[in-house]
Amino acid sequence: MTSREPALRLDLPSSHAPRRWRGLPRWLGALALVAVAAFAGHHVAMQTGLARLRDAADHRLDMLATGLDADLARFEYLPALLEMTPIVPALLGTPTDSSLREAVNRYLNGVNATAGAEMLYVLDAGGTSLAASDWDRPGTTVGQDLSFRPYVIDALGQGRGRFYGVGITSRKPGYYLSYALRRDQPTRGVVAVKVNLEEAERAWRKLPGDVVLIDQRGVVILSTREDIKFRPMLPLDGLQRAEVQRSRPYGEAALLPLQWVQKEALARDVQVIMLDGVDQLASTRKLRGAPWQLVVLDDLAPLRVGARNAAITASLAMAVLLLIAVTLWQRRRAVRQKLANQAALQAAHDTLESTVVARTEQLRATQGELVHAGKMAALGQMSAGVVHELNQPLTAMRTLSESAAILLDKSRLDDVRGNLQRIRGMVDRLARLTSQLKTFAHKSELPLAAVPMVRAVADAQVIVAEATKKNGIAIEVDVQPAALSVMAEEAALGSVLVNLMRNAIDAMQESPRRTLRLEARPQEGRVILRVSDTGPGIPPDILPRLFEPFVTSKPAGTGLGLGLVISAQLVRAMDGTLRAANLPDGGACFVVDLPAAVQNILIPTPTGVINK
Repeated sequence: MTSREPALRLDLPSSHAPRRWRGLPRWLGALALVAVAAFAGHHVAMQTGLARLRDAADHRLDMLATGLDADLARFEYLPALLEMTPIVPALLGTPTDSSLREAVNRYLNGVNATAGAEMLYVLDAGGTSLAASDWDRPGTTVGQDLSFRPYVIDALGQGRGRFYGVGITSRKPGYYLSYALRRDQPTRGVVAVKVNLEEAERAWRKLPGDVVLIDQRGVVILSTREDIKFRPMLPLDGLQRAEVQRSRPYGEAALLPLQWVQKEALARDVQVIMLDGVDQLASTRKLRGAPWQLVVLDDLAPLRVGARNAAITASLAMAVLLLIAVTLWQRRRAVRQKLANQAALQAAHDTLESTVVARTEQLRATQGELVHAGKMAALGQMSAGVVHELNQPLTAMRTLSESAAILLDKSRLDDVRGNLQRIRGMVDRLARLTSQLKTFAHKSELPLAAVPMVRAVADAQVIVAEATKKNGIAIEVDVQPAALSVMAEEAALGSVLVNLMRNAIDAMQESPRRTLRLEARPQEGRVILRVSDTGPGIPPDILPRLFEPFVTSKPAGTGLGLGLVISAQLVRAMDGTLRAANLPDGGACFVVDLPAAVQNILIPTPTGVINK
């Protein structure tokens, strides 16, 4: 026994030494797994976070770009509308008329109060502001020479202009739309609208991240950060500085370049940049209505903190898995934790998908509603014009058909034949009228021919005969000479006469003396037709706006306010004018000025004067 003990003590070191080093590869493998888990967790967290930020940025850009495009486009109809207003071209013709300028100022103020723009003003062909909606407030453009502004130059040269910059008088930035008034060549003036985008900028501050709007020169013009406004992304070159110095779009800004450095391009419109030493994710979207770029900035610092936390979590999870893998209880616990993590990720993924679907459906529904509203508005205006124009001939056809039935009972076949011929003429007139209703939307060329005034007035009297008889209206016709003719389109002239006579009949329903007078005289190669009544006249508040769409003094439901607009459009298409005034003794008078036919021109001869 004693001899064996030393042998046992000598064998122990040789058997335990390899066993201590045998576990080193396992520990190294475990550490490698922990490192791989940390790297994978960091990478997955970064990619997932970037994808989440990009999706959120895309949704914000969709919403912001749609709203900004709508803000830029919703005032484009105003300049064209002002060209249809008679007092605006009149002011451009007589810019020194103070009363006319006062009327245009108040009209612009009323239109702007409804439209909601910041400012609406009219400039002459030299670029000087003649009238503005804010004429009575400090900083108004009235009297200012704005010919150097790009939007004025573009409007005078190309017909339209767009510009964003700081106001010369107001010192406030805005978006300018300009429209040349060139009904008569050359261009007579410019109508400009200033749109305030600061409300949109304030709304951006309620969203996560920062929003930046960059113009075509690479200068920030709108931003949720005041410290980077009116600063270029890169230094401006000599040409750009000369243009900025000339047009002054940024006011007195120093235009110090931003510390904007591109670090990595993740996609065509998605980049990782460093702005003022801070890494951010920049998502870009080009606007449809302006040469600008909308940029959404998201700080990457929280994402990187989250990625580091994810890497630590992944490494710890791997260490825990390795430590607890020796027992069944530890393995089950790891499985439950993994399933819980997967369920949480799936729930977050499902929530994100449902949010994306809901936002997409909402945008589609909004777009559909806008398109439907536009179609319904156009259909309503077209239907109103068709009803107004077709009602007069249809009423006359009904009167003639009832009269034909009575004459047929009395065997007056010649008179019946005459009524049927008149009805056929009315049908032809209806066909011509339906093809002419498009003149309310755009100018068209009407075939002009010599039309005798006596015949045109007589045809109009037939149409309104029932209304004159029902209301006890006395009609006086004075056409001198009797062969007086005008160059016109017969159906269009008849439509104008019938509309003016019906308006006069409606106006005299409550008058004690009811006389409708039509008087036509030649005057210097023109024919002046006056249609007057003994009614109460035109209200003073309606008279300046009488030829605007949907303006009427009739009770609701009895008038559409389109008859005079269409009549004036028809008269202009026949190279004539239509105007209205109140008579001193009461009543209203409408004056139609049309070119005379060739046979009405008097030519002196050796034996006297003849008609040619």
